Amino acid sequence: MTATPTHRPTAAALNMVGAMCVIGVIDIYVAVIAETISVWQFLIMRLLLAAPIILVLSAMGFGTVRPRRVRAVAFRSSLIATGMFCYFGALAFMPIAMALAGLFTSPIFVLLLTAFVLRQRIGPWRIIAVAVGFAGILVVLGPSGGSLGWVAVLPVLGGILYASGVVATRALCEGESTLTLLLGIFVAQGVLGTVVLAVITLIDLQVGAGGMAFLTRGWIWPIGEAWPYLLVQVIGSVLGVSLLNRAYQMGEASHVAVFEYSIMIFGPFFGWWLLGQPVTWVQGAGIALIVLAGLIIAVRSREPVAEHPVPGAQPGQRPTDLPPEGGR
Repeated sequence: MTATPTHRPTAAALNMVGAMCVIGVIDIYVAVIAETISVWQFLIMRLLLAAPIILVLSAMGFGTVRPRRVRAVAFRSSLIATGMFCYFGALAFMPIAMALAGLFTSPIFVLLLTAFVLRQRIGPWRIIAVAVGFAGILVVLGPSGGSLGWVAVLPVLGGILYASGVVATRALCEGESTLTLLLGIFVAQGVLGTVVLAVITLIDLQVGAGGMAFLTRGWIWPIGEAWPYLLVQVIGSVLGVSLLNRAYQMGEASHVAVFEYSIMIFGPFFGWWLLGQPVTWVQGAGIALIVLAGLIIAVRSREPVAEHPVPGAQPGQRPTDLPPEGGR
């Protein structure tokens, strides 16, 4: 396809790589934030800091924050918000490489949901992608996953919930603006954090040791050293998602999605460089398998769009098995 003002593949790729670089940097500092506050307070603070930014962007004309279908947006936001809690919670226990590997299994679970829930044919190549991806999960977790216990399944559970959000985005939230979907996630995260913090306070839960403190702490104030990392995380999230959405607006979805897997380079690299988090060769091989599975899905997603278009879909519309816009 010849490049046009609305289809700029090089610019789309650069925006996507930039988005993944930003997210790869900011997410490693969740482990630092975990030393001061709980994941529940983290989710509340994300809402309090991000909502004004999103509302200002809406006032500047970048999109509405008013949902067309409140229940659909709330359901989709709850799925992704819970999935992101699983991912953020895992960062207190394991290197970002392992957490990202679990989260980025989401395209695999989207295929399974597409096949068994939506009853759509996925084809042999995508079946191979599922097998390769699950092999990658087993390799990444491996012996180190066993030493983590139940925590090892947190990022994979995040991938499953994120995948459910993908399906809900396409099935229930067609036509909603990016800012609506983004604010919906932050609101759902804030509600989740508030409810769990209230329960922790009522039952006077004992604070656990190590990473468990990230899950069991109550409200901490003042938060001191966590402030700059919170600000960087929230501003980076909004910037990263903005670049991600801009990339999908500029380029063909299945082409752009390939560059989304660059986070599997940036995340582990910055985790090693800035926090000294190790990545073994075995884990690297498992990550490579998961990336390979995602690339197969992204590349093969072009054919079903051309051969079996969704009724009412517009040219260039995102295939169902690609990650949703506004998904942070």
